[in-house]
Amino acid sequence: MRIALLSDIHANLQALDACLAHARAQQAQRFFFLGDMVGYGADPGAVVDRIQLLAEEGAMAIQGNHDAMAVSPPLDIKTVGDSTASWTHRQLTPAQLEWMDQLPLALQQDNMLLVHASANEPHLWRYVYDQRAAKASMDAANEWPDVRYVFGGHVHLQTLYYRGADGGLMPFVPQPGVAVPVPKHRQWLSTVGSVGQPRDGNTRAMYSLFDTERAQLTFYRVAYDHFAAANAIRRAGLHEFFADRLEHGR
Repeated sequence: MRIALLSDIHANLQALDACLAHARAQQAQRFFFLGDMVGYGADPGAVVDRIQLLAEEGAMAIQGNHDAMAVSPPLDIKTVGDSTASWTHRQLTPAQLEWMDQLPLALQQDNMLLVHASANEPHLWRYVYDQRAAKASMDAANEWPDVRYVFGGHVHLQTLYYRGADGGLMPFVPQPGVAVPVPKHRQWLSTVGSVGQPRDGNTRAMYSLFDTERAQLTFYRVAYDHFAAANAIRRAGLHEFFADRLEHGR
């Protein structure tokens, strides 16, 4: 089975549609959404609609920190993410908010564990940004039965780690469009990248495709109309920073 892994969409409808179309062209059969469907972007309602429709067809979704903030916006604004939470909350219907509120923080599918941030106390939204954090996440994932693959997002980067013979985690640098063998006799952890808000200086959207039969993971970058997404943010009256970030991929 070919599974498209999408995370950190951040209400960017243009990027989501581009990645869905690309994944279907790669013959993706299922879609897993790894959190942060909303926040920052201009189209939270439309993005949630897309994902809910796919969920009715068998897609899986988990909750991210921005989804949780949209359900219950913080009263004390401390970050740029906090500043959009109340606006996002008002754009969503009660049914959409209830659906997001009921999403799990972690979910096992066969030998895969889906989590937005770290499997190590996922409610704390720890960033898996280096080998030490990746090992902590994978060690926590061992509490779930038969997990060989941990897939997450949150860091807006595409990364891959595997557990070496000494028990430590080894990093592997993925290249876009190149299938990486990920045999299940090892344990693997990957952050699949951000669909809707790349931050590596490249404006192209990110997602990953896992071929379970061939045990291969492919990381993709997908061009989309990021100027249209940025202009939608401006029309919505959101902070210019969010539009500028999409135009420069940072």
